[in-house]
Amino acid sequence: MYNVIDYLENSSNKYPDKIAIIEEDKKINYKDLNNYSKCGGTYFIDNNISGLILIFMDKGIDTLITFFSSIYSNNCYSLINTELPQNRIDNIIKTTKAKYVVTDDSHIELAKDYFRGLKIINVNELKEYKLDENKINIVKNNHIDIDPLYVNFTSGSTGVPKGVVISHRSVIEFINKFTEIFEFSSDDIIANQAPFDFDVSVKDIYSSIKMGATLLIIPRSYFSNPTKLLDYICVNNITTMTWAVSALCLITTFHGLDYKVPDKVNKIIFSGEVMPIKHLNKWMEKLPNTKFVNVYGPTEITCNCTFYVIDKEKVYDKLPIGKPFQNVRVILLDEDNNIIKEQNKVGEICVSGTCLGLGYYSNLEQTNSSFTQNPNNNNYLETIYHTGDLAYYNEDNDLVFNGRRDFQIKYQGHRIELEEIDKAINSCDNVIRSCTIFDEEKSKLYGFYIGDIEVSELKSKLREILPVYMLPTSLIKMDEFPLNKNGKIDRKKLMELKGDKKCLKA
Repeated sequence: MYNVIDYLENSSNKYPDKIAIIEEDKKINYKDLNNYSKCGGTYFIDNNISGLILIFMDKGIDTLITFFSSIYSNNCYSLINTELPQNRIDNIIKTTKAKYVVTDDSHIELAKDYFRGLKIINVNELKEYKLDENKINIVKNNHIDIDPLYVNFTSGSTGVPKGVVISHRSVIEFINKFTEIFEFSSDDIIANQAPFDFDVSVKDIYSSIKMGATLLIIPRSYFSNPTKLLDYICVNNITTMTWAVSALCLITTFHGLDYKVPDKVNKIIFSGEVMPIKHLNKWMEKLPNTKFVNVYGPTEITCNCTFYVIDKEKVYDKLPIGKPFQNVRVILLDEDNNIIKEQNKVGEICVSGTCLGLGYYSNLEQTNSSFTQNPNNNNYLETIYHTGDLAYYNEDNDLVFNGRRDFQIKYQGHRIELEEIDKAINSCDNVIRSCTIFDEEKSKLYGFYIGDIEVSELKSKLREILPVYMLPTSLIKMDEFPLNKNGKIDRKKLMELKGDKKCLKA
């Protein structure tokens, strides 16, 4: 298999009338999903549209049709969150030099403002275009498996988003293993929680399409109402939850499982952050026959590189991230680039294998910095990705996550670099200096700053330039920053000061 579109074609042939996707009151079967996607692919081919196609829509059936239309025309896609601020979208356009953006009726006017100079295509044009099977087949035959499939943009320390490029081969390799190990089937109903610009959704989309299962797209608004969320999950008889930790914890935080238990669920696979044991225990108590799996991996290595199946008879202090998937090499390197094999010694997680992304879009310098030659291999080319995450081996030789090497964090399921938040705060008038810290235990961001601007005004300005998930939980105005012996800001001291009543908060 060289192209993920084979997943869709195979399922369309086997299950033409089966519901492929549910989006609230909308449904589409496999035959129609495939045909609409081929129509869109023909549109792109006939209009000589090639390269990266930006997609400016909320997650839904039409978004997936656009994904597959891009694939049929041998292009790659990148979903742009419709709630991103203008400056961030401008940075993505500048980085990609994209020429095309697909949107829908509800976002077309906004797209005209945000994507000036780009050709704006209404998704309805794709679906209504005349299909040409011959053209589709010619293009498909020219495809190779290292062609890019999608580009996901993550936070960047320079303030410029980094576009992670992932190939067809990497997704095919991962999804084939993922669905086999965790026993996905055509009977599954997969509840999609993650946004489509977040790589957790890759597992939902392509596992479902590969197996001929049904993908249930949960509207984001439901996650602010646990009762409505659980009603929706239960009435649709979902079997599979591949969710971010923060979403699972939302339900247990508000005691949702005391209201209703989704008892058809046979597997819950979670990632994105460290799962609090007390929240995991609540889920396992209510779903004693369900398989729970902790998976780990940054966007750059195609979803996940390690997994750990929870042993319900075991009492955990720290939950392991486990062992590598087959055909993935995960090593720990110390500060001198020596491989760590002994237990309880902390090192940086580095990964090699087919799973590695193709680098960062139009950013060779950053690519060469993060994707390097394995320092322990002088005999042939072996690229490894430096995750920046720290871990150690426990007594069972399972990897255990041990924080970040730098100031990049996982927050609400998103990977964020604190320096980017600092850059945004510092860009505001009357701010002299800032320092953002993350309280992992409480999962809160604290933005400390020195300046004449008041907290409420600063928070209002930040809403204009940062995504919602990057806004500090609290902004704290300081007269001066505590310094350590090296003259640097003492972050440990700031962590202590965050609860000081003398500090002003928003």
